[in-house]
Amino acid sequence: MMPGSLWTRFRKTEPSDEASFDHDVGEKQPKQEVTLVDVGPGGLSFEEDTAGGLGRHLGVTSCTLLIVGRIIGTGIFSTPSSILSGVGSVGASLMLWVLGFALSFCGLFIWLEFGTMYPRSGGEKVYLEAVYRRPKYLATVIFAANAILLGFTASGCIVFASNILISAGEVATNWSERGIALGVITFVTLLHAFTPRTGVYLMNLLTVFKLIILIFIVITGWVVLSGKTHITNPQANFVNAFAGSSHSGGDYATATFKVLYAYAGWSNVNYVLNNVRNPVRTLKIAGPLGLGICAALYILANVAYFSAATKAQIESSGVTVAALFFKNVFGTAAERALSVFVALSALGNVITSTFAAARVNQELAKEGIPLPFGNKFWASNWPTGKAPLPGLVIHLIPSVIVILGPPMNVAYPFILDVEGYPSQIISFFVVIGLFWLRWKRPDIHRPFKVWWPLAVFYLVVAVALMVAPFVPPSNGVGDTPPLPYYLCILTFTTAYLLNTTVSNETDAIYYDIQTPEWEPHLTTVRRLDPRMGMYELTGSIRSDADKPVAVSLYGGEFEPEGQWIKKVDGTKPGESRWQFDDGEGNIFAWTVTDKQLELHSAEEGVKIKRPLATFHQHKRHLLVGMISQYAYLEIDNSVIDSVDAIIVSLLIVERKRRSGMLA
Repeated sequence: MMPGSLWTRFRKTEPSDEASFDHDVGEKQPKQEVTLVDVGPGGLSFEEDTAGGLGRHLGVTSCTLLIVGRIIGTGIFSTPSSILSGVGSVGASLMLWVLGFALSFCGLFIWLEFGTMYPRSGGEKVYLEAVYRRPKYLATVIFAANAILLGFTASGCIVFASNILISAGEVATNWSERGIALGVITFVTLLHAFTPRTGVYLMNLLTVFKLIILIFIVITGWVVLSGKTHITNPQANFVNAFAGSSHSGGDYATATFKVLYAYAGWSNVNYVLNNVRNPVRTLKIAGPLGLGICAALYILANVAYFSAATKAQIESSGVTVAALFFKNVFGTAAERALSVFVALSALGNVITSTFAAARVNQELAKEGIPLPFGNKFWASNWPTGKAPLPGLVIHLIPSVIVILGPPMNVAYPFILDVEGYPSQIISFFVVIGLFWLRWKRPDIHRPFKVWWPLAVFYLVVAVALMVAPFVPPSNGVGDTPPLPYYLCILTFTTAYLLNTTVSNETDAIYYDIQTPEWEPHLTTVRRLDPRMGMYELTGSIRSDADKPVAVSLYGGEFEPEGQWIKKVDGTKPGESRWQFDDGEGNIFAWTVTDKQLELHSAEEGVKIKRPLATFHQHKRHLLVGMISQYAYLEIDNSVIDSVDAIIVSLLIVERKRRSGMLA
């Protein structure tokens, strides 16, 4: 029988056959016998409420793989480069991966205490309802809004689509990616709905595949470290490993968020406990085992990455540090093969996430909130009786909307932020609920109890993650300022540009441009890959005493600044003009005037009088609800494909102008 805090017992009288009688005059009315039946808020019996389709068919192995499959997505193949770039040193980067493991274990222990107290599907939904029982349905509705509206797996489908197209050598378009992504989410929905056992087998198979890939990377890293490959000086990154570490707390906070995102998924079994054999014992074993396996592989994989490439190569590798590893060790053919590995890893993550999300949606339907077609339908395992197709449909709809609705380049940076923040709020209230239950209900049987200092530590981190988005960024505008479609906001200091957003009616391009405090001679320009949620290096500028001396595009070799962008004769007396090649054969020139910088085509025979881009140094303009005095860049759509080189050249020319080096 479920604890009273989770299950409301209603008296439902059912006269038995023996209790039937005739009301004869003068005959004493016999006492009616009744049977007490447990009925949940949605009109479901206790047996219906805890029904898990195939029943309790998940053991320790499947549950461990369920956690591992959810944690290992694409993060370990991409985030190490951005984390290293953020904190500035190999030693600090490795320490953050260890810290992320410790924080995740604190959270796991809290969820273990709740999961063993209330061993039923639903995860945070069950725990919030156990604590916050008034007003009625408040916790359920809030959790339902987050789980249904933001519980989609569209990003994993897009990652699969883009990597499959890359591996096939096809040019990715918006609709080709969307078509493949829709096929993926539809396939996964039908797989779990009509062949649930096959879905579990495929889920486990892909998880094993991901483990094999990571183990292969780890073993290869050991071989590289032994010095028996063509990699020269593989131990170089581990000598004076903390050299160049950042001294900015913000850099470490941002990097920590990325590490925690890579570890996300350790609570996956809590969502499907109705399907777990001996749920208390299984959860206590599978949780620590699954997270421990991932943490060990994550840390050792980072060591392997650092052994096969220099620090500079890893920082410039963008979203595919694993591709750099395969390229350096095995050659370019292996680099392309990694796209297939990443695609299959993303597919496994989608299958695992969908399996759990459908069970959460099913549990939400059991709470009696009025729904179309009645609660029993959405809470059922219709039509096969083995899997919750209605819950899968609830998960499918928002995923399809996100894939089809917004322009991908605009939507995904915003989605990543929106998707994560509500989860932090829910985690905060779950931890508060743990302390409240310890105080108010010390009598509840707890097969597992978390050591309270660990819970306090996790609570502090949850508060920090909730507060962090409200701390103003160093550039004052963040990653996604509210811009008219034709504007590119450029926030300057005297040394470098901090943030850039280029957008038009259908697409947006986000850049991160900065000069690290620990490396003031190097300015990097990175473009956001919205599908992976990471920045790719598009340009670098080396300086000497604030004078640009060398330029590199897309992580290539540096060339002298004077060879890439050259001063040419102006069209008017006293006019300063700087010409460059965008790398695709297009030649442009910046013309510097007292008020602004104008970009024109410098190709012979091209007679376009209007500027292709104009940098307004001090012009005021209206943003949504406010007047901004930031400098901004107005770019014609005809040169949007050259915007990477345009921004790098603008940085150089504007730095020359501010430093009086235009002559």
